[in-house]
Amino acid sequence: MTSVLQYLHSIQPLPEGLAGYLRQIIKRKELSRKEYLLKEGQVCRHIHFIEKGLLRCYYIKDGGEVSSWFMKEKDVCIAVESYYGQEPSLENIQALEDTVVYSVTYEELDRIYRNFPAFNYTGRILTERYYRLSEQRSKSMRMQRSHERYDWLMDRYPELMQRVPAKYIASYLGITEVTLSVVKGRR
Repeated sequence: MTSVLQYLHSIQPLPEGLAGYLRQIIKRKELSRKEYLLKEGQVCRHIHFIEKGLLRCYYIKDGGEVSSWFMKEKDVCIAVESYYGQEPSLENIQALEDTVVYSVTYEELDRIYRNFPAFNYTGRILTERYYRLSEQRSKSMRMQRSHERYDWLMDRYPELMQRVPAKYIASYLGITEVTLSVVKGRR
């Protein structure tokens, strides 16, 4: 739990009393490789901080799995539409490695925002950070060729190539495994 508090504190010092309150409400969860944190149709009721491990978010399209993102140590993890709308998810979140997360419920986070107004700044910074990442990926998918998308991923997240199976990287980039192999060979 110390890593969560340090992470939040690195954005802005935690308001008086908030660290103690977080120690009371944050729950630790361990996931084994291939275990699901969230399945399609479930409502995402928790926001998660990843202390250790790697998660993959994916959805089903035409009978196949399409990876939409990967989250690793020191990342915050939610199914965005499900969490903010408190509606059934269209996505699955699965552990690719043994993973440890610390979680707070949607209701608890709302209570924190109301009782510790200074924390709204931290929430805004995190939202901005992940919105920018989402936009960068979206722009990459719309505007770049397959080798440019691969280069973008390698430049920003080279460790994923060692940790994520090629079939998931290919689906994330919107290419086949064969194309991924060709693109990797050119680099």
